[in-house]
Amino acid sequence: MQAWGLERKPEIDASLAAEPGDARMVARMRLVLSVSALLAVFVDPSSLGGVGGSTWLLFCGYILHSLVVYVYSELEAPLSQSRVIHWLDIGWCALIVHMTGGVHSAFFLFFFFGILTSSFRWGFEEGARVTLASIALFAVCVMPSATEQDLPRLLLRSTFILALGYMIIYWGRSKVELKRRLALLRAVTRLSNPRFGVDHTVTGILEKIQRFFLESSGCLLVVRDKESGACSLRTIRQGDVHRSPQAERVAPELAALLMALAPCRAAIYHRARWFRMPGVAGASTYDGEKGRWTTETHPAFEGLAELLDAKSFISVPVRLRKSEGRLYVLSRHGVFHRPDALFLGHVVAQAFPVVENIELLDRMASDAAMQERQKIALDLHDTAVQPYIGLKMGLSALRNKAAADNPLLEDLDKLQDMAAHVIGDLRRYAGAVRNGLDRSELSVPTLLRQQVAQVRDFYGIDIAVSVDGDLKVNDRMAAEILQIVREGLNNICKHTLAHCGAVKLACADGLLSVEIENEADGTQSIEFLPRSISERANALGGMASVRRGTGGGTSVHVEIPM
Repeated sequence: MQAWGLERKPEIDASLAAEPGDARMVARMRLVLSVSALLAVFVDPSSLGGVGGSTWLLFCGYILHSLVVYVYSELEAPLSQSRVIHWLDIGWCALIVHMTGGVHSAFFLFFFFGILTSSFRWGFEEGARVTLASIALFAVCVMPSATEQDLPRLLLRSTFILALGYMIIYWGRSKVELKRRLALLRAVTRLSNPRFGVDHTVTGILEKIQRFFLESSGCLLVVRDKESGACSLRTIRQGDVHRSPQAERVAPELAALLMALAPCRAAIYHRARWFRMPGVAGASTYDGEKGRWTTETHPAFEGLAELLDAKSFISVPVRLRKSEGRLYVLSRHGVFHRPDALFLGHVVAQAFPVVENIELLDRMASDAAMQERQKIALDLHDTAVQPYIGLKMGLSALRNKAAADNPLLEDLDKLQDMAAHVIGDLRRYAGAVRNGLDRSELSVPTLLRQQVAQVRDFYGIDIAVSVDGDLKVNDRMAAEILQIVREGLNNICKHTLAHCGAVKLACADGLLSVEIENEADGTQSIEFLPRSISERANALGGMASVRRGTGGGTSVHVEIPM
């Protein structure tokens, strides 16, 4: 596994590689280099064995190229941060070497500019490609004019480019890897929205770790509660888009197998490359107190590799206040190195205290919310349920007074049924506020269909519900989604003349989107943004917007990052 070296990465994120400040600095240095080269030729043209008009034109062209790239970098244009630029650099360098004496040209040193910029911005693989291309171009440019006496110099300079180029790309790899590691540490220690819950936070940390290790095929976290002995397992597999944020209960026997390694040591294992025999594979553990690695021959390593279907894995202990566990990063094809295991230990030490803080805050908020719910439930009964009960009794008395042939009897019966239905809803809502909802009652699609059925019965508006993706959210998030949809449906009922609409939920690429749409009702549409929906979306770290829907209707879009 080349997390320590970036050779096998589809390179790094563009956000890490292409920084505008770096691009401007490189563009300025390129311009200085091109101008200084022209001045060197102007001051001492005889050292190049004579300079013709085409040579002056070539240097002026390189200056113009450098100036254009500099302007683009100041404008922060994407082209100035593209890989094409350093390939153009070595192309210009090859032409300059060819036109200024071939193997005797001192401008072959310009190849190192392209090697340097490619390595420190894009990593080992891109730097290696540029280095090999530089050697090949240098040989192609000087071979046609080289004599037998020039071959030693050609070999020496090619070797010089290769050796110094390798040192540059090696250090460039370290710089890029350091940036990636700092980015991961910043990402896992960033507090997530507490409304998403601890499960969502832990799953997000595991996903980030799995993506960081380049050839990782999965990430696994096993945790055992110190008091109850209950064991849970979270698994992140590469390419699994339908993963659940909830931990799975596992048998203590399976958890014991996964936690059989030394409880306070980081571990690394890789299977033998060419043949599989007991004792041939490499396994070692790291003692943090002594600061040294120890080679292991324990059969538990090979058994774990078979159980996890992995060629290589690294594992570190996870120490929490009320539980203990181990985190595994697996690879079916790559090989991990010892620095990978040490860095994984640093990530765990930084990330999981944040998780415990979120869990503590969540528990404190839940306890405070429970006390507040008791008070709100009583207030709901006294201020909302009782008036509706009085309204229902008044409608019943009015119904009894009406004659049998009264044309308003049907309307009175309908109002009486609606009042009874609202009273039932308010009582259920007060009970849910007082006692909390069961997780079995938190199926978002089911509750949405109940809402739209009520809208159809009361207002005669048909609302279509569609759900795309797996909406596995906690109770708080489910309540927020339902409240956003409820507010959108109320707006359709109160402020439009529409007879149909749609509610669309989708969860993909870490983004939950809610779309509430109504048909065109023939009235003049005005620009607006529902304040309550927008405030709820902002509180969840998302945003709300209003767009023109299909057929000229109005559509409210809410996007919430998961």
